[in-house]
Amino acid sequence: MKTKMIGLSFMLCLAAGAFCLAADDPMMGTWKVNEAKSKFAPGGPRNNTVIYAAAGDQIKITVDGTDADGKSSHSEWTGKFDGKDYPVTGDATADTRSYKKEGKDLELTNKKDGKVTLTGKVVISADGKTRTVTISWTDAKGAKMTSTAVYDKS
Repeated sequence: MKTKMIGLSFMLCLAAGAFCLAADDPMMGTWKVNEAKSKFAPGGPRNNTVIYAAAGDQIKITVDGTDADGKSSHSEWTGKFDGKDYPVTGDATADTRSYKKEGKDLELTNKKDGKVTLTGKVVISADGKTRTVTISWTDAKGAKMTSTAVYDKS
């Protein structure tokens, strides 16, 4: 019985530690796009709301916006910021996404069938109230596209 209690206490401490680490991360929370400060490429996706939340020892990112055709989109990704590919659902242009932590910022890569479809960088402001996401991809006609979206923490 004592061994079980020690094991349970250890597991609770690990879970609490993971939660505290995520809570201290300025990336965590709900982000709303600031249209006035953003510059979207024509025909590119627009993410209106992005939510970063703890999911055990991983991070869950939920994105709501519009796709390149202007239709509503909803995607979800759960994984770690370790540069490894994790499945993404709801994104027609990607089946995996990876994030790599660089200080307080992130580098991201979307892939479809193992091929890179989009790369980007997520930068958090010094005060933690703004995040700027710059993404690059090649459109269906072969043109290189770039969008920069600015988000405010809500």
